[in-house]
Amino acid sequence: MKSIEGLRTQRKKLHEQITDNLEFLMGSISTKGPTRPGLNLTFKINQVTRTRHIRKEHEQRVQQMTTRWRRLRRLLHELSNVNWELLNRELF
Repeated sequence: MKSIEGLRTQRKKLHEQITDNLEFLMGSISTKGPTRPGLNLTFKINQVTRTRHIRKEHEQRVQQMTTRWRRLRRLLHELSNVNWELLNRELF
């Protein structure tokens, strides 16, 4: 079990990692299908699937940005857990 100071240090590191990953795109890359060449960025907003065409020259950058999105989601989950631990320890 980490100390309060250890949790605060972890929270600060998570804040920095989150800040480093803010250039992101939500969603995932998918193909248009077997008969149509090209790639799409697919994501959901309010339970509605949206799709955007990815230009060939942007494919690598979009891949990096969607990877950051997955990392950012994981980091936010970790930050939430640390904040919960801090909340419980500071109140009780």
